[in-house]
This record gives sequence, C-alpha cells and structure tokens, in this order.
Amino acid sequence: MRTGNRRRVAALGLGLAAALTTTGCLQSPVGGQGEGAGLSGFVDNAQADGDGKVVVLGAFGGVEQESFEASIAAFEEESGIDVEYTADQDFTTTIKTRVGSGDSPDIGIFPQPGGLAEFVDEGAVQPIDTFLDYDALDRTLVPGFLDFARFEGRVYGAPMRMAVKSVVYYPKKAWEQAGHPTEFETYQDLMKFSQDLVDQGETPWCMGWESAQATGWVGTDGLEQMVLVTAGPDVYDQWVDHQIPFSDPVIATALDAYGEIAKGEGMVLGGKRAILNTPFAEAGLPMFDQAGPKCWMERQGNFAIGFYPAEIQDVLDEELGVFKFPRFEGGYDGDPTLVGGDYAAVFNGNDEDVQEFMQFLSSDQFGAEWAQAGGWLSPHATFDGSHYPDDVTRAIADMAYQASATSYDASDLMPKSVGSGTFWTEMVKWIDGASTQETLDALEESWPAEGEEQ
Repeated sequence: MRTGNRRRVAALGLGLAAALTTTGCLQSPVGGQGEGAGLSGFVDNAQADGDGKVVVLGAFGGVEQESFEASIAAFEEESGIDVEYTADQDFTTTIKTRVGSGDSPDIGIFPQPGGLAEFVDEGAVQPIDTFLDYDALDRTLVPGFLDFARFEGRVYGAPMRMAVKSVVYYPKKAWEQAGHPTEFETYQDLMKFSQDLVDQGETPWCMGWESAQATGWVGTDGLEQMVLVTAGPDVYDQWVDHQIPFSDPVIATALDAYGEIAKGEGMVLGGKRAILNTPFAEAGLPMFDQAGPKCWMERQGNFAIGFYPAEIQDVLDEELGVFKFPRFEGGYDGDPTLVGGDYAAVFNGNDEDVQEFMQFLSSDQFGAEWAQAGGWLSPHATFDGSHYPDDVTRAIADMAYQASATSYDASDLMPKSVGSGTFWTEMVKWIDGASTQETLDALEESWPAEGEEQ
C-alpha cells in the first residue's frame, strides 16, 4: 500500500511548491478518485452532519489533552462548533473497532501516518485535497511532512504535531564548567570527544531502552539516525519501503556505527545491562546528579525534556544544552533530521463543521497554547516561534525547520510486524550480544512477503 519517496529535500520541496502554485494540485489532485480507496465523492460515517459538533478520537490524554483543548477553545467560541475529543491509549485497536462497527469518529488523530493505510484501502478515510488547500498547506509545512502520509499518490493525513528525534542533550552548567565544545561538525568528531571522556574516566552517553512490551524502540531510533547520516534520505526511503533488503551492506555500516556508541567499551553508563534495564524516561537523569554528571549526553526526541527533573524544566535555558546529531564524514553530505508526528484524518467528508475544524487544526495558527505549555512542536516552518516557552525548544524546532531534508521514523512506516515487532526484539538481541549480520539477517527474514499479514 505504501509508496516510496517518504521525504523531500528542502530545495526540491520549494521548487515543487512554486510549481504547484502555477499548475494546480499536481501532487494530490482535487476531485480525482483515490487509487486503492474506491472513493467516489466524500466518505461518510454515522455521525450527524451539520449539528455543530465534531467527534475526535486520539491517543494523547492527561496534560497533553488539556493543552490540546486549550488550543482549540478560541476556535470553538468563534465558530460555534463543539469539538468532543476522546483520549484512548489503545487508539490503534479502538479506531479499527469503531470503523469496523460503523461508529467512526469524524476525525482520528494518528500517532503514525502508517496507521492510515488500511483505512485508505477500505475507502473509509478522506484524501485531504478535497477539504484543504493542499498547495497552501504544502508551502507552510516542513518539507516532506505531507509525503509521509501519501498512499498511492494521494495524501490522507494532515500533520498537526511534530517530534524531532535528532537531538543530543547535555547538562549545560557542568558542560560549560568543563569547557566541552557545544557543537560537533561530524560524527567522527563527536566520537573522538566521547573517547576522550572515556580516557579521562568519564562516561559519555546516557541510554535506556526499557519500555515494557516496547523495549527496543530506542535502539531502532538510534539505527534510523545512523542510516540517515551515513547513507542519506534516498537510501533511507528505499530501506523503509524494502526496496533494499534489511541486510544490505549500507544498513550494516549504519548499525556498526551506532554500535560504536551503544556497544563501545565505557561509552554508555552501566553498559548493556543498564541499557536493557533502565526505563527510557529515566535514562537522562544521571546527567543532573548533584555530585556531577554520571553520563554526559543523551540522544533522544524532543519529548525527553518532559522526563527531566522539575527543577531543570523550570529554568531550562540555564540547565539544559542541546545540539543536533552531526553529519557522518564520508556519508550523506547534507543536514537531515529524523522526525515523527501526529496526523489528523477525516472519516466524515460530508460535514462542513469537520472541514472547518480540519482547516484550523492543520494550519500554522493552531497550537499556540500547547506550545506555550511545552512539549509540543508545530510541523509548520511558518509557526510563530515566540510561542515556544524557551530557547531550547526553539533550537530543537529549528533542527527540522532549517534541515536540508527530513525523514520520518522508519519503524513507524514499516509493516507493523517489523516496525513494532521484530525490529524492537532483534535490536534487544543485538545490544545483548548478537552480531550486526545476525541481527540484520533475522530482520530481513522477518519482513512479510507480498500478500502476507503486515
């Protein structure tokens, strides 16, 4: 179901945006039938149309739900539309059940664009070009974000939140006191610095993979980052779409490079045992030990900030430093960024209230209140960065806004049996001692054959 070319180089994106302005929606034509979806006109559900109510189902709850609801309060007041949001931690199962039973929400907010694929096949979800100004949306988004939700030539999800995963964190005060550099030109420079720390009796990296049934996902992100910087976005896309095998030598090169950090002698606090037993949310805490950093750096997504101590978060710009994971010398000669994100999809294309809310939700005007609360990044490069609460968050957002290319988290785009199955488990075996070749061969063997359950 998925097609290739999951991201676009920024320069190419700008060129396409200019071409679309003069020639119409070449990428996602209005009014055409979505291939594979059996679409004719607009999809519909059992929700009443024109009743001033929009039913939304998503996965985020708690403080995030409060921030989301604060971000749509002004829209509800001005439009007179009541947005009823329901949070469900088992979103993937619930959305399938509701669609299958004829009880689809008006809008589903998907944690990964790949989750849309089966609903596109069923003709249950609406292509965005039929209710959004595709060209205008494409011009404001970080290049590539629409392509991540493209199936058989059309886009079915509108980005409403971005995650940036190419971030390296460090304890700013201790770092500056030690006189460490605040940027690295290449991965090799970063590894030389890491080895220098080891030679001085220090531990460079903090790392924890434990995440209950999802243990191992941190390792998949690490490999994805290395594939991106060693082989580049085009090869990354080929890997995601299985146009090259998982056991390809370029993936082996990337995994070996990641192993210099994850398996390197003295590189990670506590070694492999700690990596597998330390909850990912606690991995970075030793950076802020009162006696001094027990480890100095953590590579993790922007969401890691929410796991750091409250006293660090309260004065983030004073306590936390960040830099972008650097390019690989001899690898891709660009500045790519690994990203993730949430996508809103419509199950009721007949309802004008749904269309109006989607126009707001997918715009660069959405999210100011959520941004101010922290923990949320807009996928729009035109978003007003003054809404972010601190310079650290602005710097992280700029890693995507200013990137030469963005690539979406590979495991979220791969078949589920691999991306949230064997990819996790085989990375655990790898960190526990399996060789690069054993790991990649096992992953290649686990890839579902054509027609098999994904």
